[in-house]
Amino acid sequence: MKSRKLYDRAKRILPGGVDSPVRAFEPYPFFVERGRDARITDVDGKEYVDYCLAYGPLILGHQAPPVAKAVNAQLKHGVLFGIPNELEIRLAEKITKHVPCAEMVRFVNSGTEATSSVVRLARAYTGREKILIFDGCYHGAHDHFLFGKKGAKSPGIPHVLRQDTIVASFNNQESVEKIARKNELAAIMVEPVMGNLGCIPPEDGFLKGLREICDDNGAMLIFDEVITGFRLGLSGAQGLFKVMPDLTTLGKIIGGGFPVGAFTGRSEIMKLVAPSGKVYQAGTFCGHPVTMAAGLATLETIERKNTIQKASYFAGKVAGILERELGYNVNRVGSLFQVFFNDSEVRSADEARKSDNVKFMKFHRALMENGVFASPSQFEVWFTSSAHSAKDLDATEEAISRAAETVRK
Repeated sequence: MKSRKLYDRAKRILPGGVDSPVRAFEPYPFFVERGRDARITDVDGKEYVDYCLAYGPLILGHQAPPVAKAVNAQLKHGVLFGIPNELEIRLAEKITKHVPCAEMVRFVNSGTEATSSVVRLARAYTGREKILIFDGCYHGAHDHFLFGKKGAKSPGIPHVLRQDTIVASFNNQESVEKIARKNELAAIMVEPVMGNLGCIPPEDGFLKGLREICDDNGAMLIFDEVITGFRLGLSGAQGLFKVMPDLTTLGKIIGGGFPVGAFTGRSEIMKLVAPSGKVYQAGTFCGHPVTMAAGLATLETIERKNTIQKASYFAGKVAGILERELGYNVNRVGSLFQVFFNDSEVRSADEARKSDNVKFMKFHRALMENGVFASPSQFEVWFTSSAHSAKDLDATEEAISRAAETVRK
């Protein structure tokens, strides 16, 4: 098997044989050779219907013609300049046109960069230091946010940071109110739909309640829409749930498959960012012209086509099949969904962690054997795209049915 041989080579030179932990799974990960529309093919020639989609950016599918055309056109002009280019302005204009809280935008290179920068900005604007986050929400791999209720999620994180990072329970407004009364918060940061402990939607009134708590306590409300931005609608989760944050982080879809991140918000806050203000942020690859071209082509396509509606409709079909065949709860918001191998409803991180991960991985392996690939983690989500077809749905239904039978045995 070519994938097995490549994995053996990779383990000698890459920690764990991969460049991101979720990519490693038993007995070994396959290596991709190519992707087209909603399918990927590994180096051994096996084809899969893809519900990972690079963990969310590819809402148009693999090798989307508008993106390929835009990227090729930019490559003829150059790859990187380190000097402003018009594409930065045009993509920022698209974002400010659609995202309710967005008046100014700063582009960075990843969601992690966006969240680390936006928390610095919130602290500078408020003159406060404490940040409230939620158990199970993921805001990148930097030290400030790698905390759960039990403390740091990784060795190497300075203990001193814990005193300024407070962890509350998602969908529990009362716990947030208690913390806000006892602490001067710079910001409350939240994934409006939790996407890194499976798909966990906000309960009615929860996000509105956070907005009210921030207003009452002088804190910034930050929505981390790296996953939900331009996937749940052109206006993202804040448009869907009709709650206006002060600041928002974006990523994934706005790069069209290339590395990207951004933070955005009201002009009076964003003007604090250097060089117009004193809050430092910089990067060689920020506003990368190829990324800007790919992102602009993606957003222009979303504007013209029923991209989001089509992806959401398809997600509803697949989620229904999962529920019917497995008999477990499937949480879904738009084109984000996950089946929890759990007998109870999942509304929080604690409830999600009760899921049977062994059974999930057995199901995942059976899906792969039957030509369907989703994230190899109970605590990620399935993504759909506008490229998924009726043929893909038929293949998916058959694969889920066979995999469910394997789990039952």
